[in-house]
Amino acid sequence: MSENLEKLPQQAAQKHPENRAFFLKLRKKPPRDLDTLMEVLHREEFERTDCLQCANCCRTTGPLFTEADIRRIARHLRMKPQEFTEAYLRFDEEGDWVLQTLPCPFLGHDNYCHIYESRPKACREYPHTNRRKFHQIHALTLKNTAICPAAFRIVEEMKRRLPEYR
Repeated sequence: MSENLEKLPQQAAQKHPENRAFFLKLRKKPPRDLDTLMEVLHREEFERTDCLQCANCCRTTGPLFTEADIRRIARHLRMKPQEFTEAYLRFDEEGDWVLQTLPCPFLGHDNYCHIYESRPKACREYPHTNRRKFHQIHALTLKNTAICPAAFRIVEEMKRRLPEYR
C-alpha cells in the first residue's frame, strides 16, 4: 500500500488535465442519474477498499471542524469546547477551524481513529464521492484523487462509464 501511496500524487498530477476537462464537461451538463452512479461507484469501491490499510487522509490532510463537531468531540473527550480548540485546533487563512498539526492527533499507530464515534462531519463524508450534486464539487474531488487511492479509482471508473464526457 505504501508504494501506491507514494506514487499517487504523481499519478493524480499526470491525470489532472484530463480529469479537469472531464469534470468541466460534467459540470456543464451532468447526466440526470449522476448521483445514482456515484452512489454505485462509491459502494463498489469501498467494498474492496479498507481505509484502515491506508489512512493517508488522516496523515496528510485535516478536516474542517464545525461548531457542532467541536461540541461533540469535546464532550466525547470530556473537555470543554474551548479546551478542545486550544489543545487541537487553529483558525486557517479562511477563518475555518482546522487541526494544529498533522498527522491527525487522533490517529492511532494501527490507523484507528480514537474519536471515530464522534469524528468531524468532514471525516464521516470523506472522500465525498457519494455526495449529492456531485458535479458541484469537482475541485475537491480533483484534490482528493492525490490523497485517497479510492477517490482516484472512482474517478477513473467514472470516466470509463461516462465516455461521452471524455
